[in-house]
Formats: sequence, structure tokens, C-alpha cells
Amino acid sequence: MEKNRLEAFSDGVLAIIITIMVLEMKVPHEPTFPALLSVLPVFLSYVLSFIYVGIYWNNHHHMLHLAGKVNGAILWSNLHLLFWLSLLPFTTGWMGENHFAPVTLFLYGVNLLCCAIAYVILQSRIIRQQGPGSVLAHAVSRDFKGKISPVLYLLGIGTSFFSQWVSGAFYVIVACLWLIPDRRVEREIAQHISQNPPQ
Repeated sequence: MEKNRLEAFSDGVLAIIITIMVLEMKVPHEPTFPALLSVLPVFLSYVLSFIYVGIYWNNHHHMLHLAGKVNGAILWSNLHLLFWLSLLPFTTGWMGENHFAPVTLFLYGVNLLCCAIAYVILQSRIIRQQGPGSVLAHAVSRDFKGKISPVLYLLGIGTSFFSQWVSGAFYVIVACLWLIPDRRVEREIAQHISQNPPQ
């Protein structure tokens, strides 16, 4: 089964997720800076989630570039990832509207952790279909960021009821870790293209 439809569907869902998130930001009723300041938590939560969706879109694109064909297990794993990503507008909006209250930070962290787990499942399904000697398997063989991210999410979840700043900092740190695209995958893509030039 070709991967083009999977990529197109995923891109469409991610675009809708970003659209929903920005629509959650309500315009202040008063034309004053204090009124604008009142929506700052909503804006900050939107910026963080926008970065996360961008990271997933970027890495998802790179991962599928190294995938050949897809099977049913990959399709369902991709839907599983999109399910958790589609909940980001809700957890983002709830967190922003309630000024980063502990329970909202807790749920936001759980959402991010589930997204990360779903991504790893999708990645493992693609590797399983391609085989342990595949280009993707070689590219992610030493995945430090992938291993440390769930730990940081758990720390953010665990500290959400003790310190909002510390909890939020863990989520920001993970975003910063992934803000730069995975260079290992980019190198593998460049090498793969050089060895298999398009006809």
C-alpha cells in the first residue's frame, strides 16, 4: 500500500488541529493592554502547543520519507497518534483558560506523554515492516531525545501539583530538545537519496 494517502490525511488533520487551537483564542472585548494581558496565558499555551504540533509534523514527515510502503498496522498506529494529537486543542485551551492550574498542567502532560508513546509505536511498526536493517532503524538506533522525553514528561506530570513553573518548564525543555529536526534522520535521507537518485 502506498504511503501518499497516509501523508496527505495526516497533514490535513494536523492543519485542522492548529486551526482549532487558534480559534480557541478569543478576542478581548476591551481595546486596552490590560485586556490583552488577560489572554496571555491562552496565547502562551497556544504557542507551546503550536511548537509541539510543528515538531510532530516535521518528524512525521521525515519518518515517512524513509518508509517504503505501509500496511494496516501502520495505518492504525498513525490514527492512534493522530487521536492523541487531536486532543491537544482541548488540553491546550483548558490549560490556558485556567491560567496553568495544576490539574490542567497534569492533563496536558498526560496528553503529551500519550502523543510520544503513540509516535514510538508508529515508528516501531514502520521498522518492523521494513526490517531491523532498514534505513529508519539505523537512523533512530541511538535515540537519546526519544528516551529522555517521556522521563521529562513524567517529571512535569509529577510536579504539576507542587509547582506550576517547574512542571511547565519540563514541557518547554522537551519542546526545545525537539525544535531542531532530527539530524540523524536528515543525514540518512540525504545518504539514501545520494545512493538512490530519482530516475
